[in-house]
Amino acid sequence: MAASDEGGAHSLLPLGAGFPAADESDWLPLVAKVVNRGRSEDRMVDGEAAVETLTTHTVDGLTIDPLYGPGDADHAIGRPGAMPFTRGLGLSDPHMPWEVRTLHDDPDPAITHEAILTDLARGAHSLWLTVGAGAIPVDTIAMVLDGVELDMASVAVTATDDQAAAAEALLAVIEPVASNAAGGSLGVDPIGHLARTGRPTPDALMVDLMSRCIERELPVEVLTVDSRVYHDAGGGDVEELACGIATGIEYLRGLDRGGISPTDAVDRLGFRVTAGADQFLTIARLRALRRLWARVTEECGVPENRRGARQHAVTSWRMMTRDDPWVNMLRCTIAGFGAVVGGAQALTVLPFDLLWGLPDEFSRRIARNTQILLAEESMIGWVSDPAGGAPYVESLTDQLATSAWALVREIEAAGGMRRALEDGIVADRLAEVGAARAQRVADRSHPITGVTMFPNIDEDPVRRRPRPAGPEPGPDALIRIRDAEPIEALRDRARAHEASSGAPPRAILACLGPRREFGAREAFANNLLAVAGIESVLVEAESADLGAEVSDAGASLAVLCSSPKTYAELAADAIATLRAAGVGTVYLAGSPSELADPDAVDGHIRMGIDIVETLHTILDRQGVAR
Repeated sequence: MAASDEGGAHSLLPLGAGFPAADESDWLPLVAKVVNRGRSEDRMVDGEAAVETLTTHTVDGLTIDPLYGPGDADHAIGRPGAMPFTRGLGLSDPHMPWEVRTLHDDPDPAITHEAILTDLARGAHSLWLTVGAGAIPVDTIAMVLDGVELDMASVAVTATDDQAAAAEALLAVIEPVASNAAGGSLGVDPIGHLARTGRPTPDALMVDLMSRCIERELPVEVLTVDSRVYHDAGGGDVEELACGIATGIEYLRGLDRGGISPTDAVDRLGFRVTAGADQFLTIARLRALRRLWARVTEECGVPENRRGARQHAVTSWRMMTRDDPWVNMLRCTIAGFGAVVGGAQALTVLPFDLLWGLPDEFSRRIARNTQILLAEESMIGWVSDPAGGAPYVESLTDQLATSAWALVREIEAAGGMRRALEDGIVADRLAEVGAARAQRVADRSHPITGVTMFPNIDEDPVRRRPRPAGPEPGPDALIRIRDAEPIEALRDRARAHEASSGAPPRAILACLGPRREFGAREAFANNLLAVAGIESVLVEAESADLGAEVSDAGASLAVLCSSPKTYAELAADAIATLRAAGVGTVYLAGSPSELADPDAVDGHIRMGIDIVETLHTILDRQGVAR
């Protein structure tokens, strides 16, 4: 917006003119006023303490402040295509800002072949094939790629077992058309394979394949540093980033010992990274990876124009949920957005029904179209590094780069990434961070929509063809676990009970007084019990009327729901009535201190409790088998 001066020139309209200047000292009392609203006198906090209550600390030690200003990102951030490559490998191409790379792992070659041709005809640019036991048979790669225009679509492979066989099979398809091929990735990742399966792969494989591809000028990426395995085993953004960089360093060393210089190797080495549901952490992690890798390759003497890290982002497996899988579409959309804003060169959106079996045509279409819509209707690719310069994103990028580099140094001091894996150092770090995250899931400070929050207790299961089992991981493999698994185990108990008894576990919500007194806690209790598949029966009555209605409900557990004021008036009589009506277990929605006799109830539910422990205990009290 501009205003004209007397000479006809234009200047920016000073929107802040006439307002007094404000700084942090003016802001702090306002923060305290908001945070203290509704607090008792003894719980009041000052401005700085109020800011701390609004500050987030991630499981891997990052700090996210509630407010950022220009001073939080006043350093030079560079430009796309130049050191330190934080802002990307170059300017974004609005016509093809990233490769839409679809995943195919169906062991039926005919189904996979049809799905591949459908994807390419409907907007995909690239293919990612999982081959080996439990996936596409390695000897059918040529068949499933029959009819694919390899000069237009790149192909990447990942092996479930034999990396050498998978690489050779893809080379056999690409090499005859190498002069025109769009590219590909052999997916060789010895350290990642060791982490995922517990079985080693000799470094000689990567040296041999790298030498051949360089000598024959084949347009393929030989090495793929797949850092998703550390994310899936519980790691945070710092751990995934650090393990990826440390692995890349070890590969450069191994190739150098085999006679291949870092300058010759970097063009054939890429990274496969996770895109999670926290869009800003995803954006910052991809930016930080490029910065760190540029610094590593600079020290290795690689020319500046070849130091950028190419990244294939994949939406997080760990964040996917089996229950209410439709919400996975939203998670994957947010994750995909973060990946492309962060500058990924390729993106794979996992099908929302992944955990129910092999995806069908609908779920593959949704996975494909999610990112096509991001590119062609949201037009994200029209701007290079759109988050660059934002103080929050720059601060987060700096924190990630600094913390990850400190962990890289620890790994290097331990003898390198392979040695740190073999000695259990990496596993211990991932387990520590994973346990902290699991606790946040359990107390719902890390909510999972559709699982820990707003569960759909009446959902119908999704029907898909079962996914064949892959190779059994060895005892030294990192253990993968999804965030929702401990919660889904509660639903499994309830489903098994319903299958054996003919009815789901049931609990009475004994609501005292008028709705304005019990409404909020009734909704909370109903939601919480549904997390474990427990059906709620609402009983609205004064304490004297509870008996008959409770007897009709036929449940052995009840939860009192009301306000502290109403509890003081009616709770004692209500508890006695419930006990007399045969209710063996009584819980309170709220704090036990709200009762004159806290021991009058068997337990309580409120915000901040460990819902996994609490709900397992409730199911135990109802006689539901573990």
